[in-house]
Amino acid sequence: MSRTLLEGKRVYQTPDGNKLASVTTILDATKDKTHLNRWRKKVGYEKAKQITKEAASRGTTMHKHLETYINKGVWQTPGSNPYHQQAFEMAKIIYKNALVDVNEIWGCEVGLYFPKIYAGTTDLLGLYKGEPTIVDFKQSNKYKREEWVTDYYLQLVAYAEAHNEVYGTKINEGHVFLCTKDLKYQQFDLTPENYNEYKDMWWKRVEKYYTNHAD
Repeated sequence: MSRTLLEGKRVYQTPDGNKLASVTTILDATKDKTHLNRWRKKVGYEKAKQITKEAASRGTTMHKHLETYINKGVWQTPGSNPYHQQAFEMAKIIYKNALVDVNEIWGCEVGLYFPKIYAGTTDLLGLYKGEPTIVDFKQSNKYKREEWVTDYYLQLVAYAEAHNEVYGTKINEGHVFLCTKDLKYQQFDLTPENYNEYKDMWWKRVEKYYTNHAD
């Protein structure tokens, strides 16, 4: 699948010939931004933009280190840039705490789509502690509370639903492996016990998105 921007939003050109909204586009367009807007106002919009840009850059670099290790089995040298060194250490924290329990890798940076509805890219697909699972790597500026990460679970569900629909699988687990910039590890687990709850929430968000973007 190929990715492009349409009116500033990420869309995917899928094998069935459709251009579909990305999972992240749907989540961003339908989430409550009250707290985000309050934070931006508190720290100042320019400062907020800078913090967000630095976090995104750090996350991208961390992902690249993990992807290189997964694909080649060796770590990429971070160089002398302190931000790259930080991202490298974050990647190693995720490896030490979680990737060692990945038994089998089916794919890294895997493009997935639910026909005619949405598409996206999951960081890792494979067996985690023996179970088929969706994996997403995250970075954060600070430790996350459970009530802050609902969209993490919805993202995992979205990818699982897409894979199940296209490939006939029954994946009902997913895991977010997260490292903060001060090298604290966190993990958020989508399990068979809470899968249907988040599945219902995800499809309601999809419905909301397309209700507001009927064109």
